[in-house]
Amino acid sequence: MLRFSHRSALGLLAIRRVWSMTRSAHTASQTLEYKPIKKVMVANRGEIAIRVFRACTELGIRTVAVYSEQDTGQMHRQKADEAYLIGKGLLPVAAYLHIPDIIKVAKENDVDAIHPGYGFLSERADFAQACVDAGVRFIGPTPDVVRKMGDKVEARSIAISAGVPVVPGTDAPISSLQEAQEFSNSYGFPIIFKAAYGGGGRGMRVVREYEELEENYQRAYSEALAAFGNGALFVEKFIEKPRHIEVQILGDKYGNVIHLYERDCSIQRRHQKVVEIAPAAQLDPHLRDRLTADSVNLARQVGYENAGTVEFLVDKHGKHYFIEVNSRLQVEHTVTEEITDVDLVHAQLRVCEGRSLPELGLKQDKIRINGYAIQCRVTTEDPARGFQPDTGRLEVFRSGEGMGIRLDSASAFQGAVISPHYDSLLVKVIASGKDLPAASAKMSRALAEFRVRGVKTNIPFLQNVLSNNQFLNGTVDTQFIDENPDLFNLKPVQNRAQKLLHYLGHVMVNGPTTPIPVKAKPSPIDPVIPPVPLGATFDVAMRFLCECPWKRLQELRALMPNVPFQMLLRGANAVGYTNYPDNAVFKFCEVAKENGMDIFRVFDSLNYLPNMLLGMEAAGAAGGVVEAAISYTGDVSDPTRQKYSLDYYLKLADELVKAGTHILCIKDMAGLLKPDSGRLLVGALRDRFPNVPIHVHTHDTAGAGVAAMLACAEAGADIVDVAVDSMAGMTSQPSMGAIVACTKGTKLNTGISLEKVFDYSEYWEVTRGLYAPFDCTATMKSGNADVYENEIPGGQYTNLHFQAHSMGLGNKFKEVKKAYAEANKLLGDLIKVTPSSKIVGDLAQFMVQNSLTRAEVEERADELSFPLSVVEFLQGHIGIPHGGFPEPFRSKVLKSLPRVEGRPGASLPPMDFQVLEKQLRDAHGDEITPEDVMSAAMYPKVFQEFKEFTRTFGPVDCLDTRLFLDGPKIAEEFEVELERGKTLHIKALALGDLNKAGQREVFFELNGQLRSVLVKDTVAMKEMHFHPKALKDVRGQIGAPMPGKVVEVKVKQGQQVEKGQPLCVLSAMKMETVVNSPLSGTVAKIYVTADSTLEGDDLILEITE
Repeated sequence: MLRFSHRSALGLLAIRRVWSMTRSAHTASQTLEYKPIKKVMVANRGEIAIRVFRACTELGIRTVAVYSEQDTGQMHRQKADEAYLIGKGLLPVAAYLHIPDIIKVAKENDVDAIHPGYGFLSERADFAQACVDAGVRFIGPTPDVVRKMGDKVEARSIAISAGVPVVPGTDAPISSLQEAQEFSNSYGFPIIFKAAYGGGGRGMRVVREYEELEENYQRAYSEALAAFGNGALFVEKFIEKPRHIEVQILGDKYGNVIHLYERDCSIQRRHQKVVEIAPAAQLDPHLRDRLTADSVNLARQVGYENAGTVEFLVDKHGKHYFIEVNSRLQVEHTVTEEITDVDLVHAQLRVCEGRSLPELGLKQDKIRINGYAIQCRVTTEDPARGFQPDTGRLEVFRSGEGMGIRLDSASAFQGAVISPHYDSLLVKVIASGKDLPAASAKMSRALAEFRVRGVKTNIPFLQNVLSNNQFLNGTVDTQFIDENPDLFNLKPVQNRAQKLLHYLGHVMVNGPTTPIPVKAKPSPIDPVIPPVPLGATFDVAMRFLCECPWKRLQELRALMPNVPFQMLLRGANAVGYTNYPDNAVFKFCEVAKENGMDIFRVFDSLNYLPNMLLGMEAAGAAGGVVEAAISYTGDVSDPTRQKYSLDYYLKLADELVKAGTHILCIKDMAGLLKPDSGRLLVGALRDRFPNVPIHVHTHDTAGAGVAAMLACAEAGADIVDVAVDSMAGMTSQPSMGAIVACTKGTKLNTGISLEKVFDYSEYWEVTRGLYAPFDCTATMKSGNADVYENEIPGGQYTNLHFQAHSMGLGNKFKEVKKAYAEANKLLGDLIKVTPSSKIVGDLAQFMVQNSLTRAEVEERADELSFPLSVVEFLQGHIGIPHGGFPEPFRSKVLKSLPRVEGRPGASLPPMDFQVLEKQLRDAHGDEITPEDVMSAAMYPKVFQEFKEFTRTFGPVDCLDTRLFLDGPKIAEEFEVELERGKTLHIKALALGDLNKAGQREVFFELNGQLRSVLVKDTVAMKEMHFHPKALKDVRGQIGAPMPGKVVEVKVKQGQQVEKGQPLCVLSAMKMETVVNSPLSGTVAKIYVTADSTLEGDDLILEITE
């Protein structure tokens, strides 16, 4: 050994270079020792294992894979000739770090050499030494070189010895915060902490000012300790906005070292590489020469053999600084292979066998750069959530391919399960072209071809990077991502086809979302669909049809530009069931008018004039035609019924006409207008307002609708509402054909052809069959004149029937109707139109469910847990009823609850639509429209559920009715047009068995390819759930008063509660009920959480007195 005294770095470098040259000359004359490799193990997983296996196969070398217990289904074990389990019983990562198991498998299976891949054990000197000790070759540098290069402090010292520039920093790991403070005092800020025994961004923290020093030191230390088992750090001066350039080197056993030029790895997130480019664009040729020369010198300095990478930072002045040596194959080695046409893994294997680089044809003067290459790491990470890793099953995987594209992947295939245990890398996409723009264009095209469904990926983010001008000009630095927040303006992935399959599978597994317990199926006969879509109530469009009501209105207006459209406006309730701030009602009318609405039929469920006047003003301000509607109840022809007399209606009409209504409407929702009362009321209105158009709306529940409407027309009504024959009668409107036929040839002749009525009716007769599970005739077989007694509105009559069945009261519907009349009297005899009719109905069902008479309700009003709608009505939330609130019932129910005085909306603060829009954009992305804002303002929960539905199932308005309601039959083939020129060909293949998670796999053929989706079987999952029942004889056990979902739990375990205190809120079929405590005591145990689904009498909580 030669021993030199301490001298200048330059003198030492000169001596070392002379020594290196003589060694190189000497080795050229040596006899090469060549030992062929017959079997290679890769001590790694995923795509790098497969990359090495492929190279081995090309060279005729047998391959061995190792895998953890969690990786039994991974592709790398299938690509090898042999595969063996390691790390049994260990954690997923620990299995690949278990050196004894790996060496044991290698020795037992005659493995000649082990390739470490990257990550895991690839830079562990003890692993390289264990291989050597076991007589197995390590495909990489010698253990001593791995140790030196793995110790960043020693590597830095070697670089200094080799004359390679380094960033000012500590010579050894620091052991205290004080040393970090001393360094910062000497060199100033910013500085950077780095883990001494590992990389990948872990244990790395930038400190820009003194106040941040202590916290970042502690964080860096703890991160390094957790990641590498050693918290040692060293500290360097931080170079602002550098480029991260690395040089690929290759050495053999005889001192020959070459470089394969550089890669630009500046595009990083949290110090982890995202996109790599070779060669580095806009790099000065002289700087390139210095970088490559320093890399080769450094490798020779340590006697480097096999593949490695020397990494540098290049500052804005073109000065370069050594960072570290990665003594292994890099993830991004692919781009170097593409531009040099050198297979690095082949070279690794041959060098390990004893071949020299010249023998392999790898001489420096032969290595040339040919074009550009870019690598994008496609990962299962969500850029919108801070690159949070996503896991799950790949339902669809279609890659981008073609000229200039290389794909290195492992488990990127349909059906693969992405686990949370390992790196999120899915596939490496490498694009090559004659220059950077050409390579970028190929990469962009390839990424656009990818279809990955089931997990989130970073592809939208990568596409933004590739379209960025700074990237295309090749002027990126390590701050590129941080300084370009527009990279996170991600284009939403549509995923329409797979979402539709999820919806169809859901319906096939769980059946139609039938709201009543009937077994009726949609008719198999499809009507000839007219080219015009049809309307639906605002919330039903979202709740039931799962469509945007505004989009439907826009389509209607485009198809029928000259037909006036009318909508119902519930006064101050707009299109909802509650009061809104005044500006919300005005804004809604404005947006509705802008989208094509013409006539606003304004009403109030209590005929509460202040609410009606607000709605009229809002409709008028928007430029709409105002039609003020008087809700009708009672019987004006019966002199014994004086609360809602003819005089009451005429006085109300006076106020509405005075307020400027353009049209007067009688809104008879229960069908209570008899022919005589119709003549009397309409005749009186016509006499008083000869020039105001009169419109009458009724329901035909009792069967007298046609006669009543004819009587109204004879008395002077200008318009009467009807339903096409096949949809008329019972709780619907009177027959259109009957009215047209009865007026034919008279002064009331409509001028409508009966033949056209019949044609129109025929279409709806077939269409109605598609909705068989939802048809009122499934349980109702006729109308009923008892409506004159119970006064149940037509729409509510069917809804109540449906609700009664869903709550197990189907056999008690007669009692429900009687209870409705009693509930109406309890509440003071109300006008009954939504939402007031719903309040009466909620109270009626509550009475029947709990076997309560009217007298018992009045007597126990201070202790019963009434439906929330009843409580809020008595508080005054929807206005003041004609004649005032019922007392003492109101006071007993409300006790100390607050009361609303006057018009409810008047006391509400204005709605801030800008804040609401921001909240919606934060929750649902930037595709929020002004119409969406109004939907959320009117129905926040319904809109939220609608957005969740579309996020899960996509737009379903492209499905025909039968498929939407009932799904396809097995072996059925059909087409779905997503948009013009994009049609899906679908065939339903099979339903799988129930798995342990309560799911069934549903198989389809989509455009000729097999697809499958996993669907939760809601019935099976419900059967798996057992919820305790409340024992009626145990006073402190509080049970659910009805089936429903828990909206909110208002108490906590151990909390003291008083009698009558709210415990939780239940919701079922739009009805919310507050469950109050029947006694004072302590909450002993809570059995439910928000969103729990309960049956009647399911135990909610226990209270001890």
